[in-house]
Amino acid sequence: MFKSGYVTIIGRPNVGKSTLLNNLMGEKLAIVSSKPQTTRTTMQAIYNDNDSQIIFVDTPGMHKPKHKLGEYMVNRATDSTNEVDLILFLTDSDEPGPGDEFIIEMMKHRSAPKFLVINKMDEKKPENLAQTLLAYQKLADFNEMIPISALHGKNVTRLMDLMKKYLPEGPAYYPKDIMADVQEKFIVAETVREKALRLLNEEVPHGIAVNVTSMKERPDGTLDIEVDIVTEKESHKPIIIGRGGQTLKKIGMYARQDLEHFFRTKVNLKAFVKVRKDWRDNPGFLAEYGYKKGK
Repeated sequence: MFKSGYVTIIGRPNVGKSTLLNNLMGEKLAIVSSKPQTTRTTMQAIYNDNDSQIIFVDTPGMHKPKHKLGEYMVNRATDSTNEVDLILFLTDSDEPGPGDEFIIEMMKHRSAPKFLVINKMDEKKPENLAQTLLAYQKLADFNEMIPISALHGKNVTRLMDLMKKYLPEGPAYYPKDIMADVQEKFIVAETVREKALRLLNEEVPHGIAVNVTSMKERPDGTLDIEVDIVTEKESHKPIIIGRGGQTLKKIGMYARQDLEHFFRTKVNLKAFVKVRKDWRDNPGFLAEYGYKKGK
């Protein structure tokens, strides 16, 4: 009996959605950062084993938007709960807050089975964890409730087994050698953005985008890639570049290492910094950088 279906992972910013996705996949596909609102658009990751194919939809964190990019992110997360076979609601709170309650209320209008997944179980005392499960159970009728540690992989295998139990019988939707339903340029842009998020201070990261301007393969398989790191403010440009170009150099070096692992070939990466004022509220820039409706 072969199981297949679509599973969306939804929750507030910075609760571990991308970390969980990477753990489930056994491969780093989604960028991970300690800063909130790291994920900006949905990405489909395709898990295969002998008896199932699961298409995971990684989503931006649900939050109150402050600009058009934020509106796009929330719309993408909400839309991801439509026409899926299973919804994973991931949280790490000890008790439901306003953000959790908003998501739960939205989920009530979806017909798919719903799991409550409490992340960071290793940081909670057993008695507190039991109280947390009861508090969320009062708000919605979840089909399953399971505590996990996305970072350390605790209970993730159990979560996978439960998902398969609820997924319908069906065919494989993708060939088994495909791990993500995204273009290679998306992987490049997100990898560079992840390194920028890790190396830059708190003020800068939310105002940057990464645009892949050139990606060419040499006869020997080497990839030549050029990207623009786009920021909203002139004052942020020297911060991204760093003293003597050191910060930009580190962003490029760490991104290149990950990209060589992903593409399994040598990568030559050149990064440039461009200023595009208020790009997060500019529909033209949003579309150019890949934040399009339906994408």
